[in-house]
Amino acid sequence: MSPAAPTRVFDPARYATFRFTGWTFDEPSATAALSYALDDEVRFTERVALPAGAPPLSPERRAVLHAILDLLHQVAGVSYYKTAAPERLAVETGAISPGRARLLTAVYVHGLGEYAYRNGLDLAARLRFAPDGDARPAPTPLAPTGRSLVPVGGGKDSVVALETMRAAGADVTLFSVGDPSAIAATAAVAGLPRLVARRTIDPLLMRLNREGALNGHVPVTAIVALIALATAALHGHDEVVLANERSASQGNLEHRGLEVNHQWSKGLDFEHGLQAVLAAEVSPGLRCFSILRGASELAIARAFARLPAYHHAFTSCNATFRLDERRRADTWCGDCPKCRFVTLALAPFLAPRDIEAIVGADLLDDPAQVAGFLALCGFEEHKPFECVGEREESVAAFRLLAADPRWAGHAAVRAARERLLPAVPAGFGEPDAVLALGGDHEIPARLLPAVHARLGA
Repeated sequence: MSPAAPTRVFDPARYATFRFTGWTFDEPSATAALSYALDDEVRFTERVALPAGAPPLSPERRAVLHAILDLLHQVAGVSYYKTAAPERLAVETGAISPGRARLLTAVYVHGLGEYAYRNGLDLAARLRFAPDGDARPAPTPLAPTGRSLVPVGGGKDSVVALETMRAAGADVTLFSVGDPSAIAATAAVAGLPRLVARRTIDPLLMRLNREGALNGHVPVTAIVALIALATAALHGHDEVVLANERSASQGNLEHRGLEVNHQWSKGLDFEHGLQAVLAAEVSPGLRCFSILRGASELAIARAFARLPAYHHAFTSCNATFRLDERRRADTWCGDCPKCRFVTLALAPFLAPRDIEAIVGADLLDDPAQVAGFLALCGFEEHKPFECVGEREESVAAFRLLAADPRWAGHAAVRAARERLLPAVPAGFGEPDAVLALGGDHEIPARLLPAVHARLGA
């Protein structure tokens, strides 16, 4: 018998520089190729196929599209940078402005905060994008079209966002990266046109992950937002309307003096930073904002509970969106922080039988799930590294359930009433305060009446 081939091992410490080597865009196929390298040795190319069928590009739209693709190239590099996290960055595609350097540094430091925490790295101390003097590309004005692009992810938040935009009388086109079953199902219920982009990760990345590359969570929402913006420029939309809630700005824990937030790229800091770069360097009229920014997840859940046509189409469990199709679930897994949080947020506004019909089980009455439900409140451990709501709104949901005869006897509700709520500071998680709209946001004034009508009560 011949000896087994030696296992290849990837050593992150070998590499000194992560290089942004270039990008191209093929107009006939609407496909961008984004290329990177570790030193001169390891090279990656990611491909992003934008939706086909766009009208011919005017010179102005071509300029805006190329400016967005340049920024996408720099932001999407996080997926490949994290394999080794070298200290030196080399942007070989042109000068970057001070404003863009600040945004990119934030994307790599804060967007990779959970990754750095899990891998014991201090990215804040060593990772900076260096601006090239006062370099700043001139923005290109575009004639407005009055059209809005709304990304959908198959969950309740994007459903509330698209229905709020529809109620405001907007000319809405849906958008997604890929076509998972939950996205297709919710889009079918909406009955609106949808544009689908495709993102193909370099397969070398998956191989290096198996061979010892550093790995962890990346700010994927930042990447999706920029692919949506590229689609908007290509197909003639004025704005990309996201469905990121107030709680996305709340972190999970502190690590080496830095707040670690699993949802950082869904938060307000990223939204502000991106909008500033769009206005200064891309196009002053192109906008990207979240229409749900002033709302808590609990308020969004209340609005979603009033949209029964979607109740059996949506899925919020991340197991249905895994990159590895062999590990991708068809529906709710029923045993993860996301399944528990969506159950908890919807339960005050629906009956137990309705929740069980959606998720497939009565999770709140499962003793094995009690610790996981209490963890959402962040008192026994830090908030889970998942897209879940604020601690206050989890407490508010338990306050509502404890007073609801339909739910008061369920195992997790009893545990909250006996162990959690007596220890909660006075005034913390009061339902009226949690459900109220408020906070900073970038929502245009023309949309605020529809936002208040759907989410305000």
